[in-house]
Amino acid sequence: MLLACLYLIISSSSQLRARATEEYELARKKVSHFINASDSREIVFTRNATEAINLVAYTWGLQNIKPDDEILLTVAEHHSAIVPWQLVAQKTGAVLKFVELNGDEVPDVDNLKDMLSRKTKLVVVHHVSNVLASLVRIRRMWLNIEMSDLGYTILNTDRLCSSYQDIVLCAHDVGAKVLVDACQSVPHMVVDVQNLNADFLVASSHKMCGPTGVGFLYGKSDLLSAMPPFLGGGEMISDVFLDHSTYAEPPSRFEAGTPAIGEAIGLGAAIDYLSGLGMQKIHDYEIFLAKYLYDSLSSVPNIHIYGPVPSNHVSRAALCSFNIDNIHPTDLATYLDQQHGVAIRSGHHCAQPLHRHLGVSASARASLHFYNTVEDIDDFIWALNDAVSFFNSFK
Repeated sequence: MLLACLYLIISSSSQLRARATEEYELARKKVSHFINASDSREIVFTRNATEAINLVAYTWGLQNIKPDDEILLTVAEHHSAIVPWQLVAQKTGAVLKFVELNGDEVPDVDNLKDMLSRKTKLVVVHHVSNVLASLVRIRRMWLNIEMSDLGYTILNTDRLCSSYQDIVLCAHDVGAKVLVDACQSVPHMVVDVQNLNADFLVASSHKMCGPTGVGFLYGKSDLLSAMPPFLGGGEMISDVFLDHSTYAEPPSRFEAGTPAIGEAIGLGAAIDYLSGLGMQKIHDYEIFLAKYLYDSLSSVPNIHIYGPVPSNHVSRAALCSFNIDNIHPTDLATYLDQQHGVAIRSGHHCAQPLHRHLGVSASARASLHFYNTVEDIDDFIWALNDAVSFFNSFK
């Protein structure tokens, strides 16, 4: 009887283990499909987008970046996209170069292209800014259609880098790779990695309505296959001997130890939910909310909203970072929270270099998603005006 019970436990355990592995790998396939990767093996699960960037930095970066090579970034990058490359530069003798903002308070893409050279080994750029709400045109797939519709003849666009062309094409033309921080785009719009043609792309589950503790790296198959392991341990090996080890093929090579199985499966469920709503529908609705938020905030006296002004040709993400003259953003956030139950964020939003570039130490930020409404924005504006009146009453 005891042996029979033990057999049942072992059998059940094996079935559960197989089921967990199956669901974990299914989650990988869901991520792959969601961003249109060519193969699910191009998806590496990490703890978050920060770890994904560090993985690239400490494997591909240390392997390929040499003294005097250049890494090109923008001043609007998140700390997670800056600090790992500072560390790589310190270890390798590479040089970091930063693209500044243009007059519309967006990264100057034309200047970025001008800064590219044969010394450039990597371009690190966000897809959507978490402060400026601006979209960086990683890949302008509309070029052939729009220009052709206007009656122009397009010749050899695949090998021509010009002011009309995309960042990825121009970077590849000088032999550089491109890493895209897509944390603020993947949850809010259709992202197609084959279309973008970037070499690496990262995102985080918790920004996608999924659990914390998991994110992912997309990498082109040939690059991942040539990269050494990030961490050593179980699961990432092929064979282990006393004096050396051989390593598994990607993505297992980069997933040492017991993975975040539950979290990855949760991310897969979040992707099912977002896909059911429809990413294009989410994006279209958020573009409407974004303009309504910007226009509504613009009516508040003495306010400065950072980033581009929305127009027929320029769309903003559904967030606004702002300051109001002579009122600290943390005071605003605290008052809104305690007096009205309105949650906004205050601080530097993990973008201190950008805030210094803007000439401020911090800002307030109101962020929206598909579950927000026009009424939510109206309530926020009413509460914000009340907060402004309260603080102005002490002057």
